Amino acid sequence: MKQKYMMDVQDVMNELGVSRSKAYQILRELNQSLEADGYKVLPGKIPRPYWETKFYGYTQMAM
Repeated sequence: MKQKYMMDVQDVMNELGVSRSKAYQILRELNQSLEADGYKVLPGKIPRPYWETKFYGYTQMAM
């Protein structure tokens, strides 16, 4: 099954096993980091490659 490019709150909840409020907090922090680097963001969503890099140190798209 092909994964979605953009992760939403449900995806974060499933990946980390956290509550909805914690997942939104994580998304906000990651989006703030992207904005600080000059990227445009969609509230409540994060690109999967960025997520994988921040949490796992690599992205599966690069492999």
